[in-house]
Amino acid sequence: MSDKAVAARQLLNHQSVGVLSTQSVDVEGYPFGSIAPYVLDYDGQPVMLISDIAQHTRNIKQNNKVSLTIFDRYSNDPHASGRLTWIGDAEPVNPGDTEISRRYLRYFPSSESYFQAHDFSLYCIHLRRSRFIGGFGQIFWVEADEMLLANPFRQAEIGIVKHMNEDHQKALRHYCQMLKGVDVPAVAMTGIDAEGFDLLADGQKLRMDFDSPISTVEEARATLAKLARA
Repeated sequence: MSDKAVAARQLLNHQSVGVLSTQSVDVEGYPFGSIAPYVLDYDGQPVMLISDIAQHTRNIKQNNKVSLTIFDRYSNDPHASGRLTWIGDAEPVNPGDTEISRRYLRYFPSSESYFQAHDFSLYCIHLRRSRFIGGFGQIFWVEADEMLLANPFRQAEIGIVKHMNEDHQKALRHYCQMLKGVDVPAVAMTGIDAEGFDLLADGQKLRMDFDSPISTVEEARATLAKLARA
């Protein structure tokens, strides 16, 4: 992958909320913005849980061409920090895809009741093109074939997460202290991919980046053990 795609994906991975822009049904010809939490599916694309009665869902059903703008919500200087506009087609996720439903719940456990409500559904934004701004002078279009990186742990993720959460709580807290400088009484791993892994620490997402991409369970085990010993 190109350096610009790596930087864009890093921003996408570190954040969990974006501004969803849809084309308004009620005010024709104008964009409609709304806040949308998201997780990445196993193809590396953002998935949202949205209600059928929400304005943005009504807009999507009329015209599914949307964008999701992601930025560093914690930056003191938004002009100097990264932002990414993900442009694509919003499509419903197959209700039978329990893998992505379980993944979404790990990242947003409080949304469990929404899955039980009949008017909530998962939608994926299938990428057409993305625009990344890494700061002053770093402005790029990133094409889909550069941007998308499949998660190699689709089959193994649940087992890795379960093992870490049940048997290695000390290591998870150590990651928070060593890599993020925070002490947390409650932490859980939520997901892992080629470029890093995610934790939910006192309800807040913490992203841990790997020094280099990995693709096998053996590499994941060795990398997590190395970090635990650091």
